[in-house]
Amino acid sequence: MKILVTGVSGLLGINVAIEAAQHHDVVGIVNNHPLRTQAFSVKQVDLRPPGAIERLLDSVQPDWVIHCAALANLEACEKEPQLARELNIDLPQKLASHVARGGARLLHVSTDAVFDGYTGNYAEEDTPNPLSVYAQTKLAGERAVQDANPDAVIARVNLFGWSLSGRRSLAEFFFYNLQVGNPVKGFTDVFFCPLLANDMANLFLKILARGLKGLYHVFSSDSISKYTFGLTIANTFALNTELIAPISVSAAGLRAARSPNLTMCVDKLIHDLGETPPTISTGLDRFYALYQQGYPQMLSKLCISGEETIR
Repeated sequence: MKILVTGVSGLLGINVAIEAAQHHDVVGIVNNHPLRTQAFSVKQVDLRPPGAIERLLDSVQPDWVIHCAALANLEACEKEPQLARELNIDLPQKLASHVARGGARLLHVSTDAVFDGYTGNYAEEDTPNPLSVYAQTKLAGERAVQDANPDAVIARVNLFGWSLSGRRSLAEFFFYNLQVGNPVKGFTDVFFCPLLANDMANLFLKILARGLKGLYHVFSSDSISKYTFGLTIANTFALNTELIAPISVSAAGLRAARSPNLTMCVDKLIHDLGETPPTISTGLDRFYALYQQGYPQMLSKLCISGEETIR
């Protein structure tokens, strides 16, 4: 299969491209952050101008498109809501429409943050209630993609892993700070179901290969608080757990509202795919193994310059 992956300078995009390239012909798209790699082809394209998506699809002729690009920084979305709408609603809508016309399969990446987090254990049929500009635009993006391309897969996610910059995931935040002895804080009252980006990538490929469509929750099969997640990172890498201070999210002074209980039900994915997603512990074991193999250093060498705007 020829697979087009957008946002390959981001945490999810780079890991999707690397995992997919082991068995497929991959073309990765970046905007402002050029990469150098032999693992897959890289094209530097701004997808927003009129005709850019059409020209790209005509040039690549992909079988599958995995759309990871987004404005995913919650604070940035609050500061620039119009940019958030352009990148999280308008762009995926145009992409979904043109992918449908060309006959390729589309997997669009969304977020668990579409829920308010007041109850938890959310299934696909539960009613979203986004609290932040980021979450609101991602939910609107889901609906725009569904309207433009009913056969698309919409994957709600939360993830961790190694990134190009080393600053894109909560796991990296804990690891790199604790490694140098910096004190950090962890939310005791925010729960989530993060999945290792590499494992998520392989689930995406299985979803597309199986011909599934519609909305899926693609998360780990268990949940954890962000504070406990930090403690687990520390224990996995034999770092000092006493550097992690427990804190309530309400005391953090964040501009964008956070959903406190984003525990997710993955029963639909298990039923339709025929397998259970990895646990957080399993993902962290692989996260550690990748570190031992020099994976973060390999990623850092892919960067040419700059920091990606669309991811």
